[in-house]
Amino acid sequence: MPLVVIQPSYGSAAARRHWRETLDQEVPFASAPHASALTAAEQEMLRELHPAGQARFWGATGAQDRNMRRLRLGDVVLFTGGKLVRGIGEVGVTLTNADFADTMWTPDPIKGSWHNVYSLLSFQSTEIPYEEIWALPSFNVNDNFMGLRILDGEKADEILQGLGIDTITGEQREIARDIEVAKAIMTGTQVVPVEGVHTTAATYQRDARQIHVNRAESLLTQEYADTLSGVEVERLRTPAGITDLHVSGPDGTEIIEAKRSGDHKYVRAALGQLLDYAPHSPQPADRLTGLFPDRPASPDIALLHRYGIDCLYRTAPGVFERVEAPAAVREYMRRVWTRA
Repeated sequence: MPLVVIQPSYGSAAARRHWRETLDQEVPFASAPHASALTAAEQEMLRELHPAGQARFWGATGAQDRNMRRLRLGDVVLFTGGKLVRGIGEVGVTLTNADFADTMWTPDPIKGSWHNVYSLLSFQSTEIPYEEIWALPSFNVNDNFMGLRILDGEKADEILQGLGIDTITGEQREIARDIEVAKAIMTGTQVVPVEGVHTTAATYQRDARQIHVNRAESLLTQEYADTLSGVEVERLRTPAGITDLHVSGPDGTEIIEAKRSGDHKYVRAALGQLLDYAPHSPQPADRLTGLFPDRPASPDIALLHRYGIDCLYRTAPGVFERVEAPAAVREYMRRVWTRA
């Protein structure tokens, strides 16, 4: 599982200047004056991940030496400032090189060079309010993320799930796994365990799919939550993952899973996740609901109803229509949902 780095990066004039110089644009590391500050081995590593000879970079001073030594290919960085996640990147090459850093950023007069340098395999500008992170179960309201923070384990996974972050590295691991399984089946050999499947830097290309933040589901969830009143709305962390919405009120407890499309594969995904989440609700779930931006096809609504799950879809800004599962089916299935 990748680490998640929360990196304040917009609060000072120097940070904003760094952003303009090495995040808003790529640095031509293969050209002067940058190339002469890199060793042959460093140039080779950078070229392997960034064959065009340019990349985005960020750096940290000596105060972060220990933290920066933890970073590896595929770790995720949230660049924050002004109560927004302003960009999300995926770590590429990590270097400790003051000469190279100084070709990009003027050393801090007190803290010195930004010599802990990392390239970004991919980067996406975002405008995600801190409130979306505060809504996650392990985070606190009004935490303004002062100072660099490295998250691992459940907290890192919570950020990746909660913000809907898909990484290039994760996709490459899936491709590598597919190749390993196919090879084993064709040659009649044993399948390599998941933890034994590794990807190499050589598999990455600059034209690969960029890191992606699935904002559609988050915005759809928030729009629907804004229509609710008189109920408690939260996100619940379960052993099966993080729910999009967990709603408790006078009519009982409802678990809602949002998807970016009403197409069949997304309806199937919502169905599976809802059935996975339901047994872990602190209060037995009275209703499970799939939330979609448009009306799914009738056979897909029937699929949800077969398992007692409602279909909720957007008809206009702030307006949603619910197609309820038959009450008798829901009541029968509720005994299945709540069974430990």
